[in-house]
Amino acid sequence: MSDHQDVQAQPATALPIRIQSLTKKYGSMFALDSVDLDIKSGEFLTLLGPSGSGKTTLLMAIAGFNRPDSGSIRFGDEEVILKPPHKRNVGMVFQSYALFPHMTVAENIAFPLKLRGVGASEAAERVAAALTTVQLDGLGDRDIDQLSGGQRQRVALARAFVFRPRILLMDEPLSALDKKLREQMQIELKHLHEQLGVTTVYVTHDQREALTMSDRIAVINYGRLVQVDTPHVIYNQPANAFVADFIGESTMLPLQRDDSGRLCFEQHVVVAADSAATAGEYALVLRPERLQVVAEGTTDSDEAIVFSGVVREFVFQGETAFALMAINDDYSLAFRFGTDSASLQQLLKPGDPVSLGLNRRDVIVIPQDDGV
Repeated sequence: MSDHQDVQAQPATALPIRIQSLTKKYGSMFALDSVDLDIKSGEFLTLLGPSGSGKTTLLMAIAGFNRPDSGSIRFGDEEVILKPPHKRNVGMVFQSYALFPHMTVAENIAFPLKLRGVGASEAAERVAAALTTVQLDGLGDRDIDQLSGGQRQRVALARAFVFRPRILLMDEPLSALDKKLREQMQIELKHLHEQLGVTTVYVTHDQREALTMSDRIAVINYGRLVQVDTPHVIYNQPANAFVADFIGESTMLPLQRDDSGRLCFEQHVVVAADSAATAGEYALVLRPERLQVVAEGTTDSDEAIVFSGVVREFVFQGETAFALMAINDDYSLAFRFGTDSASLQQLLKPGDPVSLGLNRRDVIVIPQDDGV
């Protein structure tokens, strides 16, 4: 590691964030509805939700750009809810990057150091180290309008962490990039977080981005936190129908309780009586990649549930194919598989009969409600 990287790789100690009973209303509408959230020191936490869910409102409350109606925001032991943004000492990366077009790359990165009265020599050293960290060595004298979108994004990142904040906030910073560059930058941001060790709160509506980058994901809808957990748990154990539908592809089939207390879909027993939930309405969540084509005539067993129907659609998508099987007039199952099998591609045409097996270890049962 170079001397420049040594200088940059030692930020101030990361801080935990504790949010309690945070409420924000616009008229009669709750943008944040009594939100409680603990973010660990050095954690990468993503706020994930659809447009209008409250995720950016929550991020801006942490940054100090909007004032909640009630509640508490603590950085470590310090209550900051009444502090203005410039006194919270957080790094911020905006969706638009908010770079100064009349300044060079180095001048943009040095701006927060200048505001904090850092001496010229130390500022130059920190800027050079930040440029190395974001892989922009030698571009300090460039004008902003000479940079690509990906390079501008890196400059915005460097400016956000150059003053060694203990908290870094990012509001959809990759949304303006094309798909390939966006995916590349997701991995780079993940590595940068690991290098800096700073507590990071990241906002996105892109569930794949959240799954790729996060230590934990906080799913938010209508101003309420619906589920907060690791990407693996969020995907494989969604708390309710909203999370199951929003995170990844899924089909949901309603379950009914038979006379023996078992949860069933039509003739298929999904959950035995001794382990079935005791009250309420439930659904079976089917992930397309967990369904496997099986031989016609295969029936349910202790190992798998088997659904039979007719192919409604088949779409080639490169390394995978996506297909839709109609079980009956009311329900269809989406399934996905690799396209290295030419025989499968030839077999599956609209109108063909097909049977799909779901291993019972992949069964996901959720409450029918959306958790809000």
